[in-house]
Amino acid sequence: MPNQKRKSLKNPRKRAFLRQNGRCCYCHKPMWLDNSIQYAKQHGLTIRQARQMQCTGEHLEAHKDGGSDSQENIAAACWFCNSHRHKRKNEIDPERYEQYVLRRQKKGR
Repeated sequence: MPNQKRKSLKNPRKRAFLRQNGRCCYCHKPMWLDNSIQYAKQHGLTIRQARQMQCTGEHLEAHKDGGSDSQENIAAACWFCNSHRHKRKNEIDPERYEQYVLRRQKKGR
């Protein structure tokens, strides 16, 4: 049903954030939920840089592929990783994307 309003991911996102100890499921870096200014100060970042590390709710199996809003299908991912996974021409599964991100990090990217 294309016009059906989707549920908010606020609570599932927060539970995933806590379950993952505040770390992104892809890059494994710390994220923030509520205070970008405090996060920026704590990590020596600009506010703009800190915004990229905002916690988002990531559907491991996308809605378009039949994924639900269940807690098992929601992971916490930083805005940067989440948005870049979905901008790819050929979207890859979460496990392969995590390995891709970690390989890039090892190369200093």
